Amino acid sequence: DTFYITNDLLMRTHMSPNEARDLENHDFANGPIKMISPGRVYRRDTDDATHSHQFYQMEGQVIDKNITMADLKGTLEYTIHHIFGEDRDLRFRPSYFPFTEPSVEVDISCFRCDGKGCNVCKQTGWIEVL
Repeated sequence: DTFYITNDLLMRTHMSPNEARDLENHDFANGPIKMISPGRVYRRDTDDATHSHQFYQMEGQVIDKNITMADLKGTLEYTIHHIFGEDRDLRFRPSYFPFTEPSVEVDISCFRCDGKGCNVCKQTGWIEVL
C-alpha cells in the first residue's frame, strides 16, 4: 500500500510516527498530552469518486486521567461542524481497527442531497469523513 521512492525511502502513508515521537518526548510530570497531527499522506489506491492516492489525514491523541469516549465524541462533533457546517447531521459507527481502541467511523449527512440520497453519497444520504 505504499509508494517507495528507493529501497530505503517511501512516501508517508499515515501520521502515526508523529504521535510516537510526541509520546517519546512528552514529560507527563508536566501534565497530560494533547496533540493533533495533520498532514498529506500517499497510498497506492485507485482514484475514484471517494478515493485518492494522496489526501490529507489528521490524527490526534489525548492521554490523561478520566478521558472518555464522550470527550472524543464532543471533540469530533465540534470539529466536524466547524469544517462542514452546523447543519450537517453526524453518525458515529463503532468499528474495529487493531491500532486504536475504542474506534469509531464517522459519517456526515450528504451536502448535496441533505441526506435524501444521490450519486455523491451512493444513495445512502451519508458520506464517511472519519
